[in-house]
Formats: sequence, structure tokens, C-alpha cells
Amino acid sequence: MSRQKESQDQNTGMLGWIEKIGNKLPHPVVLFIILAILVIIVSHIMALLGVEVTYFDATEGMDVSVHAVSLINREGINYIFNSAVGNFTGFAPLGTVLVAMLGVGVAEWTGLIAASMKKLLANVPTFLLSAAVVFAGIMSNIASDVGYVVIVPLGAMIFAAAGRHPIAGLAAGFAGVSAGFSANLFPGPLDAMMVGIANETLGSSGIDYQMSVTANWYFLIASTFLLTIVGAIITDRLVEPRLGEYHGSYRPNKEELTERELTGLRNALIVFLIYIVIMAFTMFGPNALFQSFDESTGAMSLDYFLGDGLLFALFLLFSLPGLAYGVTVGKIKTSSDFVEGMTESMRTMGGYIVLTFFASQLINYFNYSNMGMIMAKNGADFLKSIQLTGLPLLIAFILLTAIINLFIGSASAKWTLLSPIFSPMFYEIGIAPEATLVAYRIADSATNIISPLMSYFAMILVFMKKYDRNSGIGTLISIMIVYSGIFLVSWILLFSLWFMLGLPLGPGAQILL
Repeated sequence: MSRQKESQDQNTGMLGWIEKIGNKLPHPVVLFIILAILVIIVSHIMALLGVEVTYFDATEGMDVSVHAVSLINREGINYIFNSAVGNFTGFAPLGTVLVAMLGVGVAEWTGLIAASMKKLLANVPTFLLSAAVVFAGIMSNIASDVGYVVIVPLGAMIFAAAGRHPIAGLAAGFAGVSAGFSANLFPGPLDAMMVGIANETLGSSGIDYQMSVTANWYFLIASTFLLTIVGAIITDRLVEPRLGEYHGSYRPNKEELTERELTGLRNALIVFLIYIVIMAFTMFGPNALFQSFDESTGAMSLDYFLGDGLLFALFLLFSLPGLAYGVTVGKIKTSSDFVEGMTESMRTMGGYIVLTFFASQLINYFNYSNMGMIMAKNGADFLKSIQLTGLPLLIAFILLTAIINLFIGSASAKWTLLSPIFSPMFYEIGIAPEATLVAYRIADSATNIISPLMSYFAMILVFMKKYDRNSGIGTLISIMIVYSGIFLVSWILLFSLWFMLGLPLGPGAQILL
């Protein structure tokens, strides 16, 4: 089949239409500027109309009124100018990405990642490759957002090294990390945060009910295996065939590893293991250095370290083995060589930094104007008005939240708004808060990967352009909407089966009261 014919085949149907329309849009930077202007105009119109909603804030213990805030009046214009720098420097993914990429840059520049991929692929069956990438993405969520800057680019590298389309590997990693954000084999910080908000909500509503951090554990374990299998099938049967043969400029080195490179891998592994032992001791050993007192539980916890501390630990996790490998193979001979590895990685992030500046303005304008909160509350009121019960009500809640998720990326912000409305409401009609939380988490994860307002969306675009300069927003959305839709449907089917069988969602956590 000729390349022209192959390209024509790939661009047919609804997905081809989405890709073509999406890629005809302006450059992402210009698109963010246009959307920001649109938000500014709409915010003013809504403010002139006096649009306002009221909801119960469990943390405040009282009703809170939220009104549309204009970005065209005196205060709004001052906000646009005075917050621009703060919006950019305070954009959460910026520091996460740049710090992590410093370490990854050393490992990649020295050749450690490429050599490691070769060694790994020699022992991993090809048919398990997609499943391994999706599973690694899902499991990375225990460390919050780390998977975005580690698993997603590594997924592309692993596929490229195996002679497969790197964008398919990137998509599989992105689907696991983001669309599967609420699935895992172990409870993590997100579970504690979600349960804490729900318990506060129930208590403030006069309901004596307490969920534990393992409230959804059984269901999330099952979800991990379901999404891993479904994600691998989507990658192998739908996404990669549609992408076709890779014709981009990225070409991994396919030569056999030399004795010196094998020695470098061994030395890097030794440094890696020593580092892991030291970190394990400082995190879990007697008088663990990185544990701090958690006032909410009265016990020692790693929650504080799992924030910014983990990011620096991740930098060392890549840079130290990268340094050992580089010195062994002769790539690093002076201190200047070590710095060159980090500098090179920052050169490739220039486009991301530009995108981040404008994306951060758009997201903050949306938050400042309260447009997302107003849309969410109106959607919640609509769901209450249709008077469904049982499983149909929970499915309607999932679908509504999945739509809201396109406009409010923060899981905690959405749950803080929706939990005071739905947790007590569902409780009163016999649905356990654990089931409400599971329904919310399904929706909160599935549509992350198709929302340009998602914090890491711009970064994924930059990673994708590394392998195909002609790709754009349309390309990314047309690929990821397949994962998003099938994950959402599969997850709803699993939840429906769980509901009908009356299985516990976690230890002592039933679906119905």
C-alpha cells in the first residue's frame, strides 16, 4: 500500500474527521489565546446577566453563593495584568515537568534509557508490551502526577525501540496515567483526599457516617486489570493500525549493545539499587527521615514528602544512574558533559514552556470567572430534577460528571462542589457514600485525556510533536477519544455488574445502605 493511500485510509470516518478538523485549528498557542479571549467575553456577559448559584460548602459548614465574575471590569483587567506571571510560575505542572525532565534528560542524553529499552525488550513478549505500558501508567498514580512526565514519554520510547509506532506507545501511557487515574492496586493519597472531603460533607449534613481510605479498594483493583486489558486491546487493535507505519524522523539505535554499554547498564543498576535502598530506609526505616506527623490521623505519614519531595527524588532516580552509565561509556568525561545532558533536555522543552504560559492564563481565567463552578452546579440541579433512582441515577451522575470534567480538571475542586450535593442526596435514597464516590471517580478519570483544559494536555502535545511534527490537537484528541469512550463504557459496565451482584466496593463497604 502506498503511503498516500495509507494516509487516506487513516483519515476516513469520524476519527479522521475529528483529526482533520482539529488539525486545521490554529497553533495550540493561538488557540489558547482565542479561548482565553472567549472566556473573557463570556464572563462579562454572564456577570451582566447576574448569573449566580448557591451550594453547600462542607469545609465552611454553610451555603456559599458563587456569581459570575467579569474579566472586563476594573478588577478583572487588573487581574489579567497582575496575575499573568503568577499564573505561569504557579502552574502546578510546570515545575513538575521541568524538574523531572532534568533527570530524565541526563538518562536519555547519555544513552541509558535507549540501552535499558533494548535490554528490557529482549525479555518482554511483544504481545504484553501495550499492557505493560498501560499498567505502568495506572500504577504510577500512587505517586500523583509523576506518571505524566515519566510513563508517557517512556511509553513512546519503548514502542519506538520495539519497532512500533511511538505515538501509539505515548497514547497507551497517557491513557493509563490519566484516563485510569482512579484505578490502582493500592490505596493512595487521592483516596485519602476524596474520602476526607466526603466524610466532611456527610458530617456537615448531619449524617453520622464515616468512610475509610479503603472504601473503594476492591473495585479499584478490578478496575486496574480491566483498564489494562481494555487499554492494550485499544492500542493494538484500534490506535496503532489507524496510525499506520511510522514515517517520522525519530529512529532508535537498533545496534546490539556493546560490552562497554552492558558494563554501563550494570553500573547504572548498582547505583539505582543503592539509591532505592537508601530512599526506602529514609522513607520506611526506624525514625524515617521523610515521614512527618499527620495531625488529621495522629500518626506519622509520607503525605508531605509525596508532594514536591518526591519530584526531587525522581530527579535523582534518573540522573544518578544516568551519570554512572555516562561515565562508564565515556559520554560524560567532565562536569560540563553532565550539565550538557540537562541543558539538552531543557532545549526540547522550550515549546512546552511557551504553551504553558498561555494555557495557564486560560485555566486561571476560567477559574477566576467561576464559569466552571456555575456549569457544574447547574448540571447537578438538572440531575436532581430528572428524578431517577438506583443504578440509572448513578450512571446519569457518571455521565454528567464526565462532561463537567472537560471544564474543571481538578479532582478535588469538582468533588468539593459535587459531594455536598450528591453524597447526602444519594444517602437519603439508600445509596452508600462509597458508591457515590466510585461513580464520581470513574467519570473524573475517563475524560481527562480529551480536555485541552487538563493541566498536562499541552505537555503531551509537545511530547507527540517530537515524533511527528505535523501532528496537532486534532491528532491527539482523535486518538485519545477512543480510549476515553471505551474506558468510560467499560467502567460503567463493570460498575453496573458490581451493583447488580451487590459486591462490596471495599472492606466493609457496600453499594446500598
